[in-house]
Amino acid sequence: MIKYEDFEKIDVRIGRIINVEDTSGLRNPSYKMTIDFGPEIGRKISLGQYVSNYSKAELTGKLVMCVVNFEPKKIGHYLSEALTLGFKDENGRVVLAEPEREVSLGEKMF
Repeated sequence: MIKYEDFEKIDVRIGRIINVEDTSGLRNPSYKMTIDFGPEIGRKISLGQYVSNYSKAELTGKLVMCVVNFEPKKIGHYLSEALTLGFKDENGRVVLAEPEREVSLGEKMF
């Protein structure tokens, strides 16, 4: 069990995917996504394995939930600055965790 104080250390925010690019040279097919978290946090890059479930056009404009306070992680020759949250479906493909309604950019999960 973790304490609530431990959960509070994880900064999960709402962002909007504003650009999606293909990647190359990675073990698992992934997209490079630019996500806007509003004026307080700004834009961050996130790599996500959403290629099998989403087209670039489907992802662009979506609101997503991301951890924004991890140290940047080098993935291949890319640097991922945020962790976009998702779940595996029954076929092992990654599905986005997203809010059911419009939420302001940068809003913090509690």
